[in-house]
Parts: sequence; C-alpha cells; structure tokens
Amino acid sequence: MTCLAQLSLREIRLPLREPFRISSGEVTERRIMLLELRDADGVTVWSEGVAGEQPNYSPEAIDTVWIAVTQWVAPRVLGREFAQPHDVFPVLEADFRGNLMAKAAVEMGMWVLEAQRQGVPLARLLGGTREAIATGISLGIQASPEALVLKAKAAIAEGYRKVKIKIAPGYDVSYVRAAREALPDAPLMADANNAYTLHDIDLLAQLDEFNLMMIEQPLAWDDVVQHATLQKRLRTPICLDESITSLDKARDMVALDAGRIVNIKPGRVGGFASSLAIHDYCVSQDIPVWCGGMLESGIGRACNVALASLPGFTKPGDLSPSARYWARDVVTPEWTMSSDGMVQVPTQAGLGVAVDVDRIDELTVRRVVLQMG
Repeated sequence: MTCLAQLSLREIRLPLREPFRISSGEVTERRIMLLELRDADGVTVWSEGVAGEQPNYSPEAIDTVWIAVTQWVAPRVLGREFAQPHDVFPVLEADFRGNLMAKAAVEMGMWVLEAQRQGVPLARLLGGTREAIATGISLGIQASPEALVLKAKAAIAEGYRKVKIKIAPGYDVSYVRAAREALPDAPLMADANNAYTLHDIDLLAQLDEFNLMMIEQPLAWDDVVQHATLQKRLRTPICLDESITSLDKARDMVALDAGRIVNIKPGRVGGFASSLAIHDYCVSQDIPVWCGGMLESGIGRACNVALASLPGFTKPGDLSPSARYWARDVVTPEWTMSSDGMVQVPTQAGLGVAVDVDRIDELTVRRVVLQMG
C-alpha cells in the first residue's frame, strides 16, 4: 500500500536555448510545474506537469493545472491508500471530468513513487522492454526553407532518427519540398498542430509527393471524423496527437480510419494508466505508436523515456537530449544521445536520474505545500 502524505507544487522558469515556434505560437521560456511527492514512509520523488503557458495546445494551461491540482486532484489522493498505481487514475476520473494534464502530473508521480519504493526502474514497472530508444528531433517553424534545410541537415548529421518539421499555412509545401530535395532519403515527417481545415485538402494532398513518415494532427485538435475524410485522400499516414485523449478516442480513430499512427504523450492523456491502455490497444490493432514531447525538463523527459521503452513504440520519439533545449537542465546526469540517435533507458530505481534540487530552488517562482489532513 502507498499513501501520499505530502504534495509540493513549484513553478519554475526555464529559458530555452532558442525560440521554439509552432503554428499556434512561439515559446522562448518555459513555465514548468514540478511536483514533489512524499509518502507516509518519507520516500520522495518528482514529477512534472506538461501544460504550457497558454491554452493553445489543449484547453489546459499551467495556471489552470495549478488550480485543478490544488483544489481537486490533491484532495482525492492525499492520505488515501493505493494498492497499486493503476488504481489512481480511476479515482481521479470519478465525478471529475477533463483536466487530464492536471491528473497526469500527480498520477505519473504515483507511478514514480511506486517504482522508487520497489527499487525498480520506472520503465520496468511500466512493462518496458527496450534498453535504448530511437530519437527524433522536432524543428520549429523556420524563417525560410533555406533555414529549415540547414537545421534538418544538422539534425541528420547529429544522428537523429527522425526529423519532424513543424508546418503552418504559408510555411508548408515549399518548406517540406526543400527539406526533401536536400535530404532525399532522410526520415522526415510534418506536424501541423491543427493548423488546417478540410478547405486545405488539396494543399495537404501535395505533401504526398515527399514520402513522409506521417503528417501529424493536420486538422482540429479535438477532431476524429474530418481526419477520416482527409486520410481517404492521402497516401501518407495521418498521425493523431491532440485528438487522442483516451482509449475510446483511439478506438474511434481505428473504427473510422482517421489515422494510422498515434502519438502517445502521457501528460496529455491523463498519465501512465491511460497511456498503457492506448498502447496495448494500438498494438492489438497493428497501429504504430511513438512518444512526443512537450518541451519538458529532464524530469518529464524521464517519464517519456520510460514509457517509450514499451514494445509498441516502434517510431522514434521526440526525446532529444537536454542540451537541445536547455543551457542547464534540472537533472543529473543530463539527458544525452549517442551518435547513432539513441537515448539510454535508465536502470536506476524510480526516475533513473537525480533531481538537482539546488537548481530547482534557483528557478522557483512560486511554491505551495499540500499535506494530508
């Protein structure tokens, strides 16, 4: 039995090495919510909330997640005994709709806590089988096709196994064409972050000529039906990201043939229990999955790497090393990548990396400590 005795929330401000731009906006500094969980025996672990500063990726943002965790999530878990971490998500789902990023921040921490208590790596607790994860890079929208080509060539030279090109209206076909002409055999994909509608179907169909691995979430963030119409027109597989918030949504995608690949982000779908359910279903349907990133610190990265060690994650994940985004991360050792594009799955207990508390203290701009009554 695990009983959560204390939950501390912190907001840190972590500046990016360079601005990161997608169709819905640009980020130069990440406001990140970190959570410190302590059980009744004094075991302490960390987790991370993935919500951004604005509700432009999902309806949630760091400030709404902060409210949801303090007012609704924490009271449901503090002081309550859980036989296994699988039991946490059903408790958070009961008479409490949505707020999946808030739920995930705590639910994933409870899995880390259980792994730490058992003295096993988080990946093993989740059922992971890989020792290393193939890694891709996500390139934000660039100022010109030429700038994109330079970034893409550099990424391939570094060993990345996949190059994701962020696109938006006016930054799409000519950009992808330039990248493909410069890198005729490279594993390229496009990510639209729901920047298009079915009125753009002819334009999106032009992307078929570039032999992309996938086109990620071209249409509305909560849509499945219209993606099915688009997939019928495209040879290129559609990958659903924002639309897949639960196992039921994955089932809808398969039933409608609205996509043929799924990006599972645990922080988006409510945590690890939901991620495992989606993973297992996709494996049963021969749907490849991979793990995307949300500009997490090294704490959130540890959770993603652990999940991506499961057998169904057959596409390279967005698991770039710490130095790709941060001048200095909040974990030691920082995340690194081999010259052939692989990230090692930690073998130490829990997260598998040490949290740099002094670094977090330096970056903290607000904090609240919640305890069981």
